[in-house]
Amino acid sequence: MASVPRFMFIYSMNKLGFGGGCHWCTEAVFQALKGVAKVEQGWIASTGIHTTFSEAVIVHFDPVVIDVATLTAIHLHTHSCTSQHPMRTKYRSAIYTFFDNQIAAVTTALSDLQEDFDEPIITQVLPFKSFKENEEQYQNYYLKHADKQFCTTYIHPKLQLLRQQFSEYYEVV
Repeated sequence: MASVPRFMFIYSMNKLGFGGGCHWCTEAVFQALKGVAKVEQGWIASTGIHTTFSEAVIVHFDPVVIDVATLTAIHLHTHSCTSQHPMRTKYRSAIYTFFDNQIAAVTTALSDLQEDFDEPIITQVLPFKSFKENEEQYQNYYLKHADKQFCTTYIHPKLQLLRQQFSEYYEVV
């Protein structure tokens, strides 16, 4: 089989930002997916009233392997996408778009996925403005600390949900 030139792989990559819960949890969820090449963990800011930074990740993915609708579904099912809890400033429930064509795809996915939830989805579609990467010691948190209580309490159940509901996209981490 002929190898694919590296520039073709890079060209096919896309990216979206996801926020809604702890960025350690969000990072671990997206790192466990086939078609995800890289997850950057930190804080994202948008425009308008959303210029404050909120915990989030940037997911670099191959849309041929995993599409926007699937990533959106996984995001909604792995954080409290219907809860307007007091920590929403720190954990803004949002999908941050980098390209104009992503807005319609994410908005359609959110609309289509509403039937999965009893309460209205509060996740917003926001334009990406800026990113601050987390400190190195917190990068790849789950991969470095899978046995810590935080991971067993909060991340393991999310990965279990992936194995059960999204098994065709789950990649053992």
